[in-house]
Amino acid sequence: MKIKSTLLLVALVLTVLNSQAQNFETILLARADASKISSAYLSPVTKGLIYTSNVGWYHTAKVHKTLGFDITIGLNAAFVPSKDELFNIPALNLSSNTSVLNGQANSPTIIANNSVTPAQVRYTSTVQGQTVQADFTLPNGARDDFPLNSVPAPAIQVGLGLPAKFEVMVRYLPKLGPDDTKLGLFGLGLKKEITDWFGPLDKTPLHVSLLGAYTNFSVNHDFGNTTGSVSTQDGTANFKLNSYTIQAIASLNFPIINVYGGFGYTGGSTKLSVDGTYTLTYQTNNPTVPTVSESITNPLALTQDAGGVTATVGARVSLGFFKLFGSYTLQEYNAVNAGISFSFR
Repeated sequence: MKIKSTLLLVALVLTVLNSQAQNFETILLARADASKISSAYLSPVTKGLIYTSNVGWYHTAKVHKTLGFDITIGLNAAFVPSKDELFNIPALNLSSNTSVLNGQANSPTIIANNSVTPAQVRYTSTVQGQTVQADFTLPNGARDDFPLNSVPAPAIQVGLGLPAKFEVMVRYLPKLGPDDTKLGLFGLGLKKEITDWFGPLDKTPLHVSLLGAYTNFSVNHDFGNTTGSVSTQDGTANFKLNSYTIQAIASLNFPIINVYGGFGYTGGSTKLSVDGTYTLTYQTNNPTVPTVSESITNPLALTQDAGGVTATVGARVSLGFFKLFGSYTLQEYNAVNAGISFSFR
């Protein structure tokens, strides 16, 4: 399951299929418990991507004049809180078939430091009339792949002024990547300035707007056929994200300095599925039948939901049509956004 793509977003979503591939594969031996373990391990990244995709949509509440536009290039990063660096194994309510060998109650998530010792797990069951056993170690953390303990993502968007003080913003990335990995992104935002609803405010530097935005992001990875205790035929990993944010935003616009902020709700969902046909090979205690195998299809379909109140504060420096901006967002996974914009009103 070696991923050769160096694309940042692919690495973030599918890091576990790279640096932790061998240990992650063996989780499938736990059958019904594999989804619970995998979901807990990956949760900080899937949740982090929801929060990071919803920031950076604006750096002013003032909308463009009709057909005015800007091109914005930024970087978003959502910080994973320390409480999500470990997951509690008893809280997963695993079946009686799965037990922890080294007595650990907690094991590292993907965002943890790789020096944290993962739990060792034993799965026992009956397959083809034989008592089988599989011992495996859960994956290590992969913090080195996540700078500053965060889930980053680039954001490139175009904004266009519309009549009636509306502005539309688009983020788009067509399906691209190497032969075995494809990613695509589409985001749509709509901003409506309502400053004139408040009478004399439209004569001041204060601007007020309402914002709604939606993002869809997908990654498809084909890892083909593999061999081992978990062998694969036509294996694929497919990740999908849908996120949204609704906010009221305001800004004080001066000739050079612009201070802005927003308050609202942000949320979304992700799904990571591992598809294909997988043959699981187990050891037995029967010397005449030392191993037995069984096949399963599409073994994992992991979902993640996240959402909550969000509040942002930021500042922008304007040098003619060239803008520099940065903001900080308070939410479950606090986030930063910084970038440049070329604006033509």
